[in-house]
Amino acid sequence: MGLGAGAERPNILWITSEDNGPHLGCYGDSFATTPNLDALAGRGMIYLHAWSTAPVCAPARTAIISGLYPSSTGAEHMRSEIPMPAGMRMYPQILREAGYYCSNNSKEDYNLKSDDPVWDESSPRAHWRKRQEGQPFFAVFNHTVTHESQVRKRPHTAVHDPGEVRVPAYHPDVPAVRQDWAQYYDQMTAMDALAGGNLRELEEAGLAGETIVFYYGDHGPGLPRGKRWLYDSGLHVPLIVYVPPKWRALAGESYAPGGRSERLVSFVDLAPTVLSLAGVKPPDYWQGRAFMGPASRPAEPYLFGLRGRMDERIDLVRSVRDTRFVYIRNFMPHRVYGQHVAYMFETPTTREWQRLFEAGELGPAQKLFWQTKPPEELYDLLADPDEVRNLAETGEHQETLRRMREALREHMLRIRDVGLLPEAEMHRRAGGRPPYEMARRDEQYPLPKILAMAERASGLNPDALDELRAGLGDEDSAVRYWAVMGILMRGAEAVGASLEGLRGALSDSSPSVGVAAAEALARYSVEDGEAALARLIEFADVTRHGIYVSVQALNAIDELDEKAMGQLEALRGLPRRAASTPRRLDDYVSRLLEKTLADLGASP
Repeated sequence: MGLGAGAERPNILWITSEDNGPHLGCYGDSFATTPNLDALAGRGMIYLHAWSTAPVCAPARTAIISGLYPSSTGAEHMRSEIPMPAGMRMYPQILREAGYYCSNNSKEDYNLKSDDPVWDESSPRAHWRKRQEGQPFFAVFNHTVTHESQVRKRPHTAVHDPGEVRVPAYHPDVPAVRQDWAQYYDQMTAMDALAGGNLRELEEAGLAGETIVFYYGDHGPGLPRGKRWLYDSGLHVPLIVYVPPKWRALAGESYAPGGRSERLVSFVDLAPTVLSLAGVKPPDYWQGRAFMGPASRPAEPYLFGLRGRMDERIDLVRSVRDTRFVYIRNFMPHRVYGQHVAYMFETPTTREWQRLFEAGELGPAQKLFWQTKPPEELYDLLADPDEVRNLAETGEHQETLRRMREALREHMLRIRDVGLLPEAEMHRRAGGRPPYEMARRDEQYPLPKILAMAERASGLNPDALDELRAGLGDEDSAVRYWAVMGILMRGAEAVGASLEGLRGALSDSSPSVGVAAAEALARYSVEDGEAALARLIEFADVTRHGIYVSVQALNAIDELDEKAMGQLEALRGLPRRAASTPRRLDDYVSRLLEKTLADLGASP
């Protein structure tokens, strides 16, 4: 069914919530109390395999608003500021051109910046009621009551009984964890009541029969190993779509009231779907596929997730899922899962979980979070829904492992994944222009050989050392970066066999290469340790090298533990801020310095 110019068009309402998975009655969770959303699902359809593109809000919302994977635009890092690619628009801008009134109430938190207005109104007062008479609307109401900050807010008297909570196998079964999970379910009930209010407003205005309604969460629960991690527990979200009878032809043949769809749905699919329902052809440059309306297309066979910098902590992880398996590729396996993100450590579960680890009181599945990562992970969601048995380390499912590994590689090459560049290097190459544009020029971003070296480096195969040492002399700085990282990841013996090349890399034209080399030498070379640490202190000066190099250097220094004592006074004297730092990143240097100084027993 198409909608021509001037034709009547449906209203579209999005009800969204933060930091929650599909813990709803309609998804089979008998512990949940969510009557309003359950009723919406009863007359609409739920999607069983909907995935956020990222397990944290800013890159997840960036994927939705742009229709592009943040890893292709350089916008994957938490709270970054990246210019929108030239000639591209965010989906509300296209809807407004088509005559829709677009309101957002009220969170944005996009990592992409547009020079043109995006919404008719985006504020806590934004509402579809403000449209012109007869004008179709697209409206978002975002509910923050389920956010991580609300799950840990105290005092709180639990309504859902902590003793009846199902604690996932990766979490320790202790009172603090049960309390957080019970409070999470309490907040889900509060969110459900707010969603019910949004739906009643439609009914009371006589618009329920005119309005297509979506409900979804923005990523997994705001508890550690949910939010911020690329497991199904961090990316699986609820998605309910209700299409009233008047607009049922737009829903497609697979739509059934009360139905359950097995279709794989990604966040990059949401923008093209909304445009399709509004009778607007989605732009060809969008990377998702509409799943309703005249522009609908068959689903992709895989969903893809990404993890980059999480606030002040650097990481690079990619994941893939189909209807049964989740595959995870860790490009920085030398870092522990549970890196110290200051905001995450405000949650009681995080602190208690780490305390129990340090006390040696955890079982095998619960200890993993505080240890370094394997290069690859593979989980069978049917047999192991908590994702604690890594099949990549067994002889089983090797064909599945190969298939999903190749699917990820093809995806990264297809979208020109720019996350393989250190953040400072990405901005250096982009030169103030959108990284998306730079990444499409082979002469600026020779992706196949960079990806090959990143895979070789992070695969941890000891036989790759000669290739890594040869990579130190490559003409491309990203290849050199991954060569250094591969040597660092292999530890003291590899560093000892590569001293000459690493010493040369300290003065590389790319500061990102220099930082990686300095970390390797400071950690593993007795002869070079003090000089390398002094070099890291130099790189950590945010006023000299900028926020991205400074954050990389401070992450490296934090890994040195007591080896950093020799530069204690220099650490205390480092600047905390620079005028050039984007506002959204302004406190990351302070967080890193405070953590390192505290670990060294020193006051800030």
